[in-house]
Amino acid sequence: MYKVKIISVAVFLATTTTALAGGILTNTNQSVDFLKNPARDAAIGLDGVYSNPAGVVFMPEGFHLAINWQYAHQTRTINSTNPIFALGKKNDGKSSKVFEGIADAPFIPSIQAAYNKGDLSLQFNFSIPGGGGVCEFDNGLGSFESAVGMIAKQLEPLGAQGYDVDAYMRGRQYFFGFQLGAAYKINEHFSVYGGLRALYGNASYKARLSNIAVKMAGANNEAVYVDFNSFLNNAISDINKQLGQAELATQMGVYTPEQLAAAQAQANAALGKLEPLQKYAQGVNIMSNQTGFGIAPIIGIDFKTGQFNFAAKYEFNTQMKMKNHSTVEKAMEIDAINKYQDGTEVDEDAPALLTVGAQWSVRPDIRLNLGYHHYFDKNAHWYNHSEKLLDGGTNEYLAGAEWDITERVNVSAGGQLTRYQLTDEYMNDMSFVVNSYSWGFGLSYKVSDAVKLTAAYFQTNYEDYDKVTSTNPTTGETVVGDSFTRTNRVLGLGVELSF
Repeated sequence: MYKVKIISVAVFLATTTTALAGGILTNTNQSVDFLKNPARDAAIGLDGVYSNPAGVVFMPEGFHLAINWQYAHQTRTINSTNPIFALGKKNDGKSSKVFEGIADAPFIPSIQAAYNKGDLSLQFNFSIPGGGGVCEFDNGLGSFESAVGMIAKQLEPLGAQGYDVDAYMRGRQYFFGFQLGAAYKINEHFSVYGGLRALYGNASYKARLSNIAVKMAGANNEAVYVDFNSFLNNAISDINKQLGQAELATQMGVYTPEQLAAAQAQANAALGKLEPLQKYAQGVNIMSNQTGFGIAPIIGIDFKTGQFNFAAKYEFNTQMKMKNHSTVEKAMEIDAINKYQDGTEVDEDAPALLTVGAQWSVRPDIRLNLGYHHYFDKNAHWYNHSEKLLDGGTNEYLAGAEWDITERVNVSAGGQLTRYQLTDEYMNDMSFVVNSYSWGFGLSYKVSDAVKLTAAYFQTNYEDYDKVTSTNPTTGETVVGDSFTRTNRVLGLGVELSF
């Protein structure tokens, strides 16, 4: 009889449903002005409805409206190393494989509006402060393929020599933000702001494993690939056939009752491991749609003195619970799957954010900007408390400059340094971030006193993050299981109207 060890179905599915929605998702590029100079935390302008709302009250009286469009193109690349990949038909015997996801967000809109009258500014902002696009991995992920490879590895006692599989992963996520607030000018130097922002989250995830096949030795020892369903049915049939032969041998007196009992126990154990896999023999298809809502206050201050302007803003933690509408109907042994269980709600907070900034008007036509952001990631609540796996919150450092070439033409440029406090335990191939630096530049042109047009380009350059999976106790050499990196490029156009 065959003694077969099969990885559990729960583990198999868990690798395909690790939280794509997890991670650090806050977007700060809420206007084209940000793209051309991200250090906008103390700037006085209509984009300040998001970045410096207290300062908007120092704009001229009247109604101001800005409409922004952005196009973002991202790639997400994971270089995975796993000895199990060498068993894959498409991997040419190599244990390393590159999995790349393409994320396009062709339409990222935002609107800022303010009505200034006297010492009061009433403001509205619509934006997408989280998510904003679709990411597809046409060849799945390393966690997908390693699960199938482990099945083939554990089936070696039944003659399996390798595997083949087609995998696919798609994630779509949008968090729509609606912000209402008011700023009040206490005197010519100082203003304050208070407001509320509502977040509506909408996300969907699709995972598919299809055409799963097991490599076997055929005639003349040539490799043949048997579809997983046929392989399982044949294996179960062989075990039942051998069990029948043992029962016949007992009737004929060849086996003792004790030997038959041992054969039955061994067969039942093997069947108990094989039969649960039959429900996945036709492949795996998982689809989950999530929706959620949260609301949180925002406060801000602005202080003007001489050539300098200083500002600060604090966005409180937004408590969010995303409700699942999913094909995962029952709770399973691995908790990660239960994040997508139909009808359940999971934590997906937007972390609190503190921003501070300074602007120096070197001359009436030249301004220098500095900014700092801190995200209180560890105080947010995410599914299964994944926030506790971080070493701390995210920090961003920003700088930029603006030059009014003429009364109608403005150019600006700036940069942003982003530093996460990541750990190997936090990082996974479904959802990851890596440290980066960004730069952007752009041009604004005043068509008239009432109309301003803006165009900008923004690019983020990411570092590599190497996730260590093991260490040689003798040499101390580390083995990198996954190496993560990304790319990001954004184009933006905007129009600002004043009445």
